[in-house]
Amino acid sequence: MSLFGKKESYLGIDIGAHGIKLVELRKTKNRPQLWTYGILDKDLDIHLHSTTQKDIDDLRAEQDLTYVNTKQETSKKMPITIQEYILKDARIDAYAKLLKMLITEAKVKSRRVTSSLPVSHVFHAIINIPKVADKLLQGIVQAEIAKMISQPIEEMQVVFQKVSPGNTEARYQTILVTAAPKALVAFYTAIFQKAGLQLEELETEAFAVARSLVGHDSTVSMVVDVGAERTNLFIIDKGIPMTHRSLQIGGNNFDVAMSKVLGLEIAQIKQIKIDLSSVSAHLPTDMCMNLLDPIAKEIQYSFDMYLKQTGNEGKRPEKIILSGGSGLFPPIQDYITQQFSLKIFVGDPWARVIYQDGLKPILDDLGPRMAVSIGLALRNF
Repeated sequence: MSLFGKKESYLGIDIGAHGIKLVELRKTKNRPQLWTYGILDKDLDIHLHSTTQKDIDDLRAEQDLTYVNTKQETSKKMPITIQEYILKDARIDAYAKLLKMLITEAKVKSRRVTSSLPVSHVFHAIINIPKVADKLLQGIVQAEIAKMISQPIEEMQVVFQKVSPGNTEARYQTILVTAAPKALVAFYTAIFQKAGLQLEELETEAFAVARSLVGHDSTVSMVVDVGAERTNLFIIDKGIPMTHRSLQIGGNNFDVAMSKVLGLEIAQIKQIKIDLSSVSAHLPTDMCMNLLDPIAKEIQYSFDMYLKQTGNEGKRPEKIILSGGSGLFPPIQDYITQQFSLKIFVGDPWARVIYQDGLKPILDDLGPRMAVSIGLALRNF
């Protein structure tokens, strides 16, 4: 039974390095309709800080001292885990407070949330393994992934799905695997709990972006998501994110480069970028060449690697979709267009959402920044 009368409501929340974005969609005649959205622009430290055994031992020593002084029996418990240590992080309360403020200002109705994990902390891979009974898959996948990651497999949360096989007689099957540190999952879960929200799903940005920008398109395409700190590149095939690569180049780097060339403050550069993006003005690409060239080379490398994989030899990429906070910045689209003879355009994550016509100019400007949060809200459609 719906909690919202005759209309179900779904909330997608994207907590990223440059702030919080949320979108609430309601199901209207089985289609997603925009109910509300919200953006909080603020630099956030979303990275999982390295935790050493010494950190945990120090906290245990502090707890033991408390027990000696107060004789509290509660100190007599199992040694603290990394997950429990993470919950002591002061950022949890701070980010939960910001999230609650944004939810109030946006007049959000739903308390059921789908959110995402930052791809920089998530392991994403395609593996080919012999066909076995489904009950054996978990153990085999865990063993294969343990060979490929630096962290102990016990500290990772691993999920996987079969990629539809083209040949049912094949001896091998293709598995798409995603693994994230359990400590990171605990960190994000705690933020939503503190904010009074029910976190129903926690998935990677890759799936959210594929859902909002590609949908059910079965062709091979790439999403180039230019965020504040990183540029993430996803190859989408049959609507599924098959590969992910990441560069430590983002909008902040373009701000610094332009600031040096033009001799202006960063705040002024940010406004210039917004103005240029809104009118699709063109700029010489040479002022950012040291940033644009690595992105183009990474695009080519990703395509080359994917098309060499078994079963992909005859496939041909058709499009490159730009997204992210800096996805509208003209030099990025201009340079990629010069380098590749494919369809290249800025993605429209609102294309699958019903909304009032009068909102279109505003939503078009926000679109590239909202791809993840929209894709998260679309998960139940």
